[in-house]
This record gives sequence, C-alpha cells and structure tokens, in this order.
Amino acid sequence: MVARTQLSRLGLFDAKVPRYTSYPTSPHFKNDVKPGDFSDWIEAIPENSEISLYLHVPFCRRLCWFCACRTQGTASGEPVTAYVETLKDELTLLKRHLPRGVRLSRLHWGGGTPTLMSPEHMRDLNAAVREVADFADNYEFSVEIDPNEIDAGRLDALFEGGMNRASIGVQDFDPVIQKTIGREQSFDTTKRAVDMIRDRGIQSLNADILYGLPDQTRSKIVDSVQKLLSLSPDRVALYGYAHVPWMAKRQQMIPSDALPRPDERLDLFETARKLFVWDNYEEIGIDHFATREDGLSVAARKGTLRRNFQGYTDDTSDVLVGLGASSISRFPQGYAQNAPATSAYTKAIRAHEFSTVRGHSFTQQDKLRARMIEMLMCDFRVDTAELVRDYKTTQGEVTDLLRRTNSEFENLLVVDSNGLYVPPEARPLTRIIARSFDAYDLSSAGHSSAI
Repeated sequence: MVARTQLSRLGLFDAKVPRYTSYPTSPHFKNDVKPGDFSDWIEAIPENSEISLYLHVPFCRRLCWFCACRTQGTASGEPVTAYVETLKDELTLLKRHLPRGVRLSRLHWGGGTPTLMSPEHMRDLNAAVREVADFADNYEFSVEIDPNEIDAGRLDALFEGGMNRASIGVQDFDPVIQKTIGREQSFDTTKRAVDMIRDRGIQSLNADILYGLPDQTRSKIVDSVQKLLSLSPDRVALYGYAHVPWMAKRQQMIPSDALPRPDERLDLFETARKLFVWDNYEEIGIDHFATREDGLSVAARKGTLRRNFQGYTDDTSDVLVGLGASSISRFPQGYAQNAPATSAYTKAIRAHEFSTVRGHSFTQQDKLRARMIEMLMCDFRVDTAELVRDYKTTQGEVTDLLRRTNSEFENLLVVDSNGLYVPPEARPLTRIIARSFDAYDLSSAGHSSAI
C-alpha cells in the first residue's frame, strides 16, 4: 500500500494537471488551423466509414456556479430557435463536404442544456442530422438531460428520433451543497426524470456525480451515492470538482474556504468509489463505473476502451465531428475548434463557411505520446509492442522513456519488456504519470487538481 506521505511527496495533493481528454490539450491549440483545413479533413474521411457526431447547445435556463463549460443563460426561447436554425445550416454545409456512405456510430447532444429545445426543435434538428448521415448498426444516440428541464413531450421527441442513451447530471443531492453551487435539483425531480426515461424503453442511463464540492463530507457523499444507486444507472462518472474561478468567473460565487482540502478530496473519492464497487459496478479508468453489461465494461475487458472530450468511450471511430459554438473535432490529422462565441460562430455559418478558429495539426510525436497517455488513462498500462508497431519508434526509445518515468515515481510502477503497468495502489497518481509523457509546457495553463 502506498502511504499518503509518499503520494503527497509525489505531488498528488499539490499538482495541477490536465484531465487528458485530448493530447495535446486545448490550451496548446493555435490559430493556424482554419476552415479550409476542417473542410479538407472532412473530405478525407473514407467513403462508407463510421464517424461520431457531437452537437453543442450552449444555452441554459440558469447558470450553475460550479460549471466551467462554455454556456450562456437565456430566459426566452428566441436565442435557442435561432441557434437551431444555425446548427441546421452547419449540418447542410457538412453534408456538402462529407464523402458518400458515411454513417454515425455515435451521436451526442451536449451543452449547456440540449433539453431546453422544444419537441418541435428536437424533431427538426434530428431530421437535419439524418439528412447528413444515417445511423450505423449498433449506433448510440445520447443526450444530456437536465432533470429540471425535461417533460414527457421532449422525451417522446428524443425517443422517436432514436435516442437510446440518456445522461443526467446529479452532482450532489444534499440541498445545502446544491444551493452553494447554484444547482438545486431534488432527488424526487431526478427520479421522476429517470422513471420517464425508463418508461420509454431507454435502458442505457449515464449519471455524473461530483466529489470535492463545498461543505461536502463523507456522510453527505455516502447519502448522495446511495440515492444515485437506487436509480440503477448503467454508467457513472465520478468527477472531481475543478475549482478554476480564473477561467470560469461564475465559480467566484462559490466560497473557496468551504472546499475540502486535497487529502479530504481523496477521502471523498475513495468513499464513493468503494460504494460503487460494493454495488458490483466495474471500475473504468480513473473515474468511471459501469455495470458488467455496459459497453464501457465490455470495451475495458477487450482492451478497446478509448478517451475523448466526453470522457471514456467504447466508440472506436477515428473521427469525431463537433458542430456548434466552441465544439472541438478530432481527425487523424488533428484537432479543429469552432468559434467559442455564439455570435462569431453564427456569422461564419451564415456566410456559408465553417467557423473553425483554432486547432492543432498532429506530428508523429504527438500521435505516439497521445496513444501512450490514452493507454495509461484507459488501461493503466503502456504496451511497448503496439507503440513500436504503429508509431515509428523503437523498443529502446520506449523503454528508456518508461524507465525515466518510473524513476520519477520512486519505482512504484512496473516496467519490463512488455511496457509499463500502474499497480492499483499507485493509480491515484495516474494523471500525474500521464503528465510525464506530455512534451508540452504546462506551466502557463490553469489545470485542475490532480485529485
């Protein structure tokens, strides 16, 4: 067992590191990726292949103080109506460049609050999506659902459009914590939404819950997790609250002195983790849990688990196309991000141009290190044979890097001819270990706590 003093010495309670849902991470994107690059990368997608499609809806009825996502509040439906029309225009533009026969392995509507849209908007938008590409066999269509912002009519529209996975945000069920973070959502409201989802035959349910929130204690997180377990989610993301008020100004509403200390954050995580494991959920990567039958668990057992901007995924598509303001796309050639501001995004689409404003073109070294980090984050190991086979490197180069990494972590890891393995007792350090494979300067980027 690794002692807390050793974890502390290795930086667990002090380090600020990326979550590594991409590599390089978005602070390193540059303005040299343009709309023309996005068009070229779309046109380079092989015919009859499968891709993922993400649609971003940046509007919320209320702005939760804990949230660091790029969102904006609206009290009326007019901005949402106008935005849906812009998304439809962007889909039409995408269709012009998309090669023949491409189908959707994954479709995800995120935000913001996609369920702000009316049933009519949902049907309209889904019809526009299907004009661009049809679903692949064994597709997954998931939508982020705010239990405070959903009703039977909107769920019917989503179900009729093919939604087969729903994702709900819980954060914490304690009313005092909810008030402090600006997200009041009762258990009864959440259960009502879950019941409506299940009643429509949507059997796949994701839920997000946070640890490290202000005034959160072991007893409070136990109560919240047990309530969540009573809803029988198929998949749970147990995220650490990232307090980054210098990036998300609304977080200034949250009192910093009420936040748990880093060692208390670890206690909260371990308390919740044990409850999920005791309830027979399988551990997926560093912060996800899933039933044995869930796609994430199957992918983890098969060694096909992947990581993208939505976290862990069982989708193996090489291309993720992101539409909407601020969305990020991933291609084999690199990343491309749309204009973050809704106004700039809308202006570009109305001019019949993609709104790409920044991104990153991959080097061979990027691809190698990205795969090493993904292996580590997904499987807690680095497979030398795969790297040598696929990434134009040598056994000696990989072994030298892995040995240097192990020495940085006081030889807690296992390094041999097969690669590197992180034993269970060292896994709280995973994101810090991943940082050792990161060739970019992290000193100027304001990342979140390592625990």
